[in-house]
Amino acid sequence: MSTASFASSLSLEKVRQRASHGALCQDMSGALAPAVRSRPGRLDAIVVPASRPASHLESAINLATGLGVLLVVLCSKQTRVEQVAKRVSTSPGARALVVEIPEKWDHPKFPTRTSSQAFRMANAGRASDLSAKRNIGLLLARLHGWNKIAFLDDDITISSTASIARLAAQLDKHQVAGMIVREYPDNSVVCHARRDADLLQGVFLTGAALGVHCNSLPLSFFPDIYNEDWFFFAREAAGRQLPHVGYASQPEYDPYARPERARCEEFGDLLAEGLYSLIAEEHSSLPFGEQLHAATTAYWSQFIEARRQVLTEAKTLLLGFVDKNGDSRRLSSAIASLEAAESQLYKITADLCEHFISAWREDLADWQKFSNAVNNVGSTLEAMDFLGLKTWTMVETDRTRVWHRLG
Repeated sequence: MSTASFASSLSLEKVRQRASHGALCQDMSGALAPAVRSRPGRLDAIVVPASRPASHLESAINLATGLGVLLVVLCSKQTRVEQVAKRVSTSPGARALVVEIPEKWDHPKFPTRTSSQAFRMANAGRASDLSAKRNIGLLLARLHGWNKIAFLDDDITISSTASIARLAAQLDKHQVAGMIVREYPDNSVVCHARRDADLLQGVFLTGAALGVHCNSLPLSFFPDIYNEDWFFFAREAAGRQLPHVGYASQPEYDPYARPERARCEEFGDLLAEGLYSLIAEEHSSLPFGEQLHAATTAYWSQFIEARRQVLTEAKTLLLGFVDKNGDSRRLSSAIASLEAAESQLYKITADLCEHFISAWREDLADWQKFSNAVNNVGSTLEAMDFLGLKTWTMVETDRTRVWHRLG
């Protein structure tokens, strides 16, 4: 089927949001895991984009130390370089590069189209440096000549080192491999509400526990939007070349504590769900770029309506639970969050969605041209100079402690 006929057929079909995207990844969780310190099973670094206090890094420090790999902690918000360095220094055998990411950090070569003011408004003023820190992690790997890295969020626990070894081994065959966080489920606020409404709701791979082969080019990037990880590995998902190697966990939290959270997630959730529903069509033999041609204004118009139905269905069911069982604080908070998402959805147009996909593709092309030219510079000092990062420290507890503080 040609791209044109694919786009035409989609415009005539009933577009829907899918409850699960599991068919877009390969389940490799049962594959034989190599030894964690063998060449196939070994990572070069674990990169943590951290924003919580240093105490939240205990699991990552222990994991990296047990694996004998470098831990890279990219610090902002509540994460302090000195506190992280002190905690690492108490772990025998630990090695860590701890870097401060300033609040207004930027780089002249980082793409910015997907961070324009129009998209910031659609994101309801969402402010996050997660995408920037993950992109910095990719460049640190290129600058240091690291092949295989794993991103690990500061609230994630991986109990099985076999999963890490399996992740590293898959990176010999695939540029990206990941894990699924199903305890506590890694879902958007709307997806949590669907689950509380007793609707079927899957959990997909996440950037919270993700492996990347950074010397396999071209290299994708994380756009500044909620669900940035889905955009990062969208090409692999479209080609059914996205292996998941096991499971991770995160602490339980209240997704409905602030309705504003759902409002800030809505644009990214809409776009990611719409994109993945599109590439889940039976025409996956088309090249990824040609599949994206079908993400027209007509498609997004239909998907916005499908998304509105998803919100309405979950809200209606939750309201019925409240009427039947009496008032419930959690259910009432879930309903308030859905209403916030619904309110934001009314501000998003199909034209804006199509514009974002075009901006993302242009940003991706610019990023790949830039990152392809980034090579090993020979030292961490040179890498930090390249990135314009002035405050960092290297901690090695099995040697003399080395402290660099610049600027």
